[in-house]
Amino acid sequence: MKFAARMSRLGTETAFEVMARAKALEAKGKSIIHLQIGEPDFTTPKHIIEAAVAALREGQTHYSPSAGIRPLREAIVEEVYQRRGVKSKVEEVIVTPGAKPILYFTILALIEEGDEVIYPNPGFPIYESVINFVGGTPVPLPLIEEKDFRFDPDEFRSLVTNRTKMIIINTPQNPTGGILTKRDLEVVAEVARQRKILVLSDEVYKNIIYEGQHESFYSLPGVKDFTILLDGFSKTYAMTGWRLGWGVMPEELAQKVEKLMINSNSCTSTFSQHAAIQALKGPTDEVDAFVEEFRKRRDFIVAGLNDIPGISCITPKGAFYVFPNVKNLNISSQKLEHHLLNEAGVAVLSGTAFGKYGEGYLRFSYANSIENINTGLERIRKALKNLSN
Repeated sequence: MKFAARMSRLGTETAFEVMARAKALEAKGKSIIHLQIGEPDFTTPKHIIEAAVAALREGQTHYSPSAGIRPLREAIVEEVYQRRGVKSKVEEVIVTPGAKPILYFTILALIEEGDEVIYPNPGFPIYESVINFVGGTPVPLPLIEEKDFRFDPDEFRSLVTNRTKMIIINTPQNPTGGILTKRDLEVVAEVARQRKILVLSDEVYKNIIYEGQHESFYSLPGVKDFTILLDGFSKTYAMTGWRLGWGVMPEELAQKVEKLMINSNSCTSTFSQHAAIQALKGPTDEVDAFVEEFRKRRDFIVAGLNDIPGISCITPKGAFYVFPNVKNLNISSQKLEHHLLNEAGVAVLSGTAFGKYGEGYLRFSYANSIENINTGLERIRKALKNLSN
């Protein structure tokens, strides 16, 4: 079978590949500790589930408008105003099955062959994958451990050219757990405003933050007209399998994204959208409890990793990932990933799964119990001793 050339430019999300290998080992009887997948291990809050069941019983099982049902879009407008202080319109909101389509559709609608897109590296691998797929030129912006995985402003400015069409930022970050400061965001805004560059601000982890408060790019004065705000329900509300995301963007772009929705997904699941309204408007007790549990796990895994010879790990300020430095082990990140899975029965991700600047690091998701994290750490300690012998 002969495939279109563009398929060779399409990357993947390694977390799912590692999960598949781990599941295959489990099927053969090997015990695996899963620290690779970015998925909360909690159950979706009950009031959200009950809203979905009620919607099903009320017959909300048919097509919805491709941009999303109006009550949910209105709830998103209200959420954006309450959290970010920005007034948007329903016509600027698009609801999609997961947050990835906002990333995919906006890049597809805007980026032509040769257009440059600056994106964080190490960063969510789908950024680079989609830029390549549409024929754009990915321009990695290094995130620096010594700066708590923030970028250097002067380096950022040096990457901007006349071909720069879009800048992607992500805070809190996957895979590092780093958080951009307000000043970092202002640097991006200054450049984007001067050069008339669109900014896609990925804020899907905005509610999982441990120190200070979330700083949203969308909240900065005067940026609304050139910003795509990307958010979703998966991480905050433990709704990964529900596939619910949303974006707020200039109305003329929203119309193009809606057309792409019509040509691909038709619409997002209707009863799920009714449940999403409850997620935004309902109680936050369980979400607060999720974040507090993540905080405990974060502190536990950081201390445990720093106690293993050859590994050093800074404390992340958001999301549910740690990105430890393993350069002193003198083995490539990818080889170490394979060694830990096959020898220790611990599934983690190579830092290079998130770009070339991830070499020398691993990503651990602490969306697992402290008991399992502890078992994983003990297995890693033992496997590394064997590696050095």
